[in-house]
Amino acid sequence: MNVVIIGCGVVGAAIAYELSLVKGLKITVFDREPPAQAATGAALGVLMGAISQKIKGKAWQMRQTSIQRYETLIPELETLTGRKIPFNRQGILMLLSDFSPSLEGISAWEKLVEIRHSQGWDLEIWDTAKLQNICPQINHKKITGAVYSPQDRQLDPTALTLALVEAAQQNGVTFKFGVAVLDTPTSTPESSPQFCNQLETTEGKIAADWFVIAAGLGSTPLTAKLNQMVDIRPVLGQALQLRVGHPLGNPDFQPAITGNDVHIVPVGGGDYWVGATVEFPTNGYEIPPNQELLEFVREQAIAFCPELATATILRTWSGLRPRPEGRPAPVIGKLPGFTNVLLATGHYRNGVLLAPATAYAIREMIIS
Repeated sequence: MNVVIIGCGVVGAAIAYELSLVKGLKITVFDREPPAQAATGAALGVLMGAISQKIKGKAWQMRQTSIQRYETLIPELETLTGRKIPFNRQGILMLLSDFSPSLEGISAWEKLVEIRHSQGWDLEIWDTAKLQNICPQINHKKITGAVYSPQDRQLDPTALTLALVEAAQQNGVTFKFGVAVLDTPTSTPESSPQFCNQLETTEGKIAADWFVIAAGLGSTPLTAKLNQMVDIRPVLGQALQLRVGHPLGNPDFQPAITGNDVHIVPVGGGDYWVGATVEFPTNGYEIPPNQELLEFVREQAIAFCPELATATILRTWSGLRPRPEGRPAPVIGKLPGFTNVLLATGHYRNGVLLAPATAYAIREMIIS
């Protein structure tokens, strides 16, 4: 059975690898760009599972599935490829502060701790004394405490995606980069639902039994060609890499720290990623990066962690996240009107987090 995947960000690569473990599938992945460009290359890889406010239904189920899968997936990929995937197992620390009085007061967090405990996950609420003792780098009078999630993780999305591609290649998957889909001739337009026979690409026609659209923002023009447009809009995110030159606080305890929607992510060697902005298009699809917003994110990180004020900015980068318009993210399932076109797209800010669960879902649709 032939499967064609369009898009090779973290979601497309995860699907390719997961399907490569199924016997009898011939898998080809197409992308206009090299792997891990676009949204994946801009992501910070903070995997907020147990610490998220999602407690039931599909949203929580997918998070739980992914966080559990990463524990086996990372060593599996490292063994297969010999690549090192930076994977921070020291959890996520969420700062509670008066900066943005959230709806989640302390009682809401206490309730979440109970729910997670009943689901088999640990969460701890720290008062300011405990926070100061364990993370002395955090210092601001507006910080009222923290929630620590020891089982949540952070990883390098680009390293992960490249390892997924290499492992999938070893398992027989074909990757074709620099190939664009031109048009999508479909068979028997009068019958419904339709079966999509083939796609027209810059490399000629490709036939397949299944087509999986995992192209993020590229999914909109692709689905438009099939007369079933899925409207996905860009949201810009900017981030910085700062060099402090030494670990902040306790060198043996370096969790990802998040507060007021700003992440401070240790990446080794005294370097930290800080981000990310959330910038919506003002007119149409153009979003010029807003320097003031990036500076605000940096200042927020410094407010939490004053030592960052002296850090050198090594680089800044940005990427567009795919956000579905008028429907919840992500979009996973059959393209309406087609029996063999699957969507795995529009993950917005959770593509890295939900990639393993998305890959499982697509695999089930194909093999069931």
